[in-house]
Amino acid sequence: MLRYAVIFFIIAIIAGLLGFGGVSGTAAWIAKVLFVVFLVMAIAGVVMGLLKKK
Repeated sequence: MLRYAVIFFIIAIIAGLLGFGGVSGTAAWIAKVLFVVFLVMAIAGVVMGLLKKK
Protein backbone atom coordinates (compact mmCIF):
# COMPACT_ATOMS: atom_id res chain seq x y z
CA MET A 1 0.00 0.00 0.00
CA LEU A 2 2.77 2.41 0.90
CA ARG A 3 4.57 1.48 -2.31
CA TYR A 4 1.60 2.55 -4.42
CA ALA A 5 1.29 5.80 -2.46
CA VAL A 6 4.92 6.61 -3.23
CA ILE A 7 4.45 5.72 -6.90
CA PHE A 8 1.44 8.03 -7.23
CA PHE A 9 3.35 10.76 -5.38
CA ILE A 10 6.20 10.49 -7.89
CA ILE A 11 3.70 10.56 -10.77
CA ALA A 12 2.17 13.71 -9.27
CA ILE A 13 5.55 15.41 -9.02
CA ILE A 14 6.52 14.53 -12.59
CA ALA A 15 3.12 15.56 -13.95
CA GLY A 16 3.35 18.84 -12.05
CA LEU A 17 6.78 19.57 -13.48
CA LEU A 18 5.53 18.87 -16.98
CA GLY A 19 2.49 21.11 -16.53
CA PHE A 20 -0.26 18.52 -16.32
CA GLY A 21 -2.20 20.09 -13.46
CA GLY A 22 -5.24 17.80 -13.58
CA VAL A 23 -3.20 14.62 -13.63
CA SER A 24 -0.92 15.97 -10.93
CA GLY A 25 -3.82 16.84 -8.63
CA THR A 26 -5.51 13.51 -9.13
CA ALA A 27 -2.32 11.53 -8.56
CA ALA A 28 -1.56 13.55 -5.42
CA TRP A 29 -5.08 12.92 -4.10
CA ILE A 30 -4.76 9.16 -4.75
CA ALA A 31 -1.37 9.16 -3.01
CA LYS A 32 -2.88 10.89 0.04
CA VAL A 33 -5.77 8.43 0.22
CA LEU A 34 -3.48 5.41 -0.10
CA PHE A 35 -1.15 6.81 2.58
CA VAL A 36 -4.06 7.30 5.00
CA VAL A 37 -5.30 3.77 4.31
CA PHE A 38 -1.76 2.48 4.94
CA LEU A 39 -1.57 4.36 8.24
CA VAL A 40 -4.94 3.04 9.41
CA MET A 41 -3.98 -0.52 8.52
CA ALA A 42 -0.56 -0.18 10.19
CA ILE A 43 -2.06 1.20 13.40
CA ALA A 44 -4.73 -1.50 13.40
CA GLY A 45 -2.06 -4.15 12.93
CA VAL A 46 -0.01 -2.82 15.83
CA VAL A 47 -3.05 -2.63 18.10
CA MET A 48 -4.17 -6.14 17.15
CA GLY A 49 -0.64 -7.43 17.75
CA LEU A 50 -0.54 -5.84 21.19
CA LEU A 51 -3.97 -7.20 22.08
CA LYS A 52 -3.03 -10.67 20.90
CA LYS A 53 -0.02 -10.81 23.24
CA LYS A 54 -2.17 -10.25 26.32
